[in-house]
Amino acid sequence: MKIGILSSGGDCPGINATIRGVGKTAITHFGMQVIGIKSGFSGFLTKDTVSLDDEALSGILNLGGTILGTSREKPFKKILNSEADDKPRIILDVYNELRLDCLVCIGGNGTQKTAYQLSELGLNVIGIPKTIDNDVWGTDVTFGFDTAVDIATEAIDRLHSTAIAHKRVMVIELMGHHAGWITLYSGMAGGADIILIPELGFDIRKVNNAILERVQRGKPYSIVAIAEGLETNDKKQRPATYISYMIEEMTGIETRETVLGYVQRGGSPSAFDRNLGTRLGGYATELIAKGQFGRMVSIQGDKVTSLPLKEVAGKLKLVTPNHDLVVQGKRMGISFGI
Repeated sequence: MKIGILSSGGDCPGINATIRGVGKTAITHFGMQVIGIKSGFSGFLTKDTVSLDDEALSGILNLGGTILGTSREKPFKKILNSEADDKPRIILDVYNELRLDCLVCIGGNGTQKTAYQLSELGLNVIGIPKTIDNDVWGTDVTFGFDTAVDIATEAIDRLHSTAIAHKRVMVIELMGHHAGWITLYSGMAGGADIILIPELGFDIRKVNNAILERVQRGKPYSIVAIAEGLETNDKKQRPATYISYMIEEMTGIETRETVLGYVQRGGSPSAFDRNLGTRLGGYATELIAKGQFGRMVSIQGDKVTSLPLKEVAGKLKLVTPNHDLVVQGKRMGISFGI
């Protein structure tokens, strides 16, 4: 068999480990040929491919980013007065021209939706979920999340000392447009006093009250962890800027903001993410060997399994108010601004 593999959407620690997991399993165990598609779905449109052999797949396990490159090309997105409608046809033509038996799509929600749409066109497709946001529906965790949480937690740890030294409120903004998984997990692990995520919303008065209550208890400093997707009354400012201003304005306590940004997506993947990518990649290749297409691999508990792409497309996995970390955080006196 001959399979293609691409990574699409944002970069993420663990993509190379996953490419390696797919490729080495395909070549060594199943005797398959592996073709890498460069720059996501853009590579199909420009026929930018590379042969992936054992040598090409060696030494990449610990590398961040992706050796194939990536892009946010959305071939099914319709744009007026353009040739966007031709893109799915081009991908189908190139797929057939390369004589692929299956295409492995590594990516987040948008990629899995595109993978499903391609499967509806007749392509044999397998999806592998990746995103630091951990918001892909149908899997307990995505690779990249663990690494991002470790990075964010270390940043919060470092803010504690300056917050205490200057008796300041430190607001740290973390990634997560729709989902607050990184903020919740790193906020709890880093000992944040207030955690604000998009799913729960917030009341700035309750945030300030929590800060003032800490002052009354002899703690004139606070760490506030917020997600970048937090909705505020000022759409022109970053959430961290708005929250910092409102805290200082209403409490009189010196407040500073930190936006961690793309640091969370870079660098070497954690051991957990390397192993998860390896497991998901190997299982994806097993599905291909069995001819079970149109599915996304996932992890449920400690078991690697799969589910139909149709069930994944267009869905998000979000933090719920009854998540055990939210419940436990409240029990420990952490404010969620609600």
